[in-house]
Amino acid sequence: MPVLVITGTGTEVGKTVVTAAVAATALAGGRSVAVLKAAQTGVGPDEAGDAAEVARLAGGVTVAEVARFPEPLAPGTAARRAGRAPVRPGEVAEAAAKLATEHDLVLVEGAGGLLVRFDAAGGTLADVAGLLDAPVLVVTSPGLGTLNTTELTARELRSRGLELPGLVIGSWPVSPDLAARCNLADLPDVSGAPLLGAVPAGAGSLSPTAFRSAAPDWLAPPLDGTWDTDAFVTRHAP
Repeated sequence: MPVLVITGTGTEVGKTVVTAAVAATALAGGRSVAVLKAAQTGVGPDEAGDAAEVARLAGGVTVAEVARFPEPLAPGTAARRAGRAPVRPGEVAEAAAKLATEHDLVLVEGAGGLLVRFDAAGGTLADVAGLLDAPVLVVTSPGLGTLNTTELTARELRSRGLELPGLVIGSWPVSPDLAARCNLADLPDVSGAPLLGAVPAGAGSLSPTAFRSAAPDWLAPPLDGTWDTDAFVTRHAP
């Protein structure tokens, strides 16, 4: 099944922009792409959510949401406070599987980190990946503190028997500090997974044309891009 689940090590790590970069790169390679937001929080009924932002940056993707809730909270909490039914992992998996019958690639973007709860029963994006038997790409931050959250996420994935193809740094700074530069070597070490890209900070502010043109340069060949991991690490080595 051509599904890739995309999670982050936390909030605001660049997950949506990385999803857009993966989508843009796949589109450039001639693949049809759908983007499914498992649970959109913090937006009103008529506001653009994360899936719409991916479409704006990447271009011709099919977008879908399983549910959205107005308050910027974890999906389970947001659903409860809104008095609405929560998102269930099975619903997300079913929606992704349907999209996969019509597209070459389906990107399932989570909300926050891997274990953010969808419902009172404790359903999470990890459960969705398990139901789909889909690999999980982890978006991480570059700086101090990222090693712990990245290792915890990788350990949880492996404890569930889920595939972790690699990591993408969601917002690589223009002037990386010592911690960020050291983390280029340490992130693969603590996670047991390769670096598969680094998206520049501010990439989401580029024009859609510029974003689509540059996206393949931010992602490694396993994600259909041209990013050279070894050259990038060597260039920034402390």
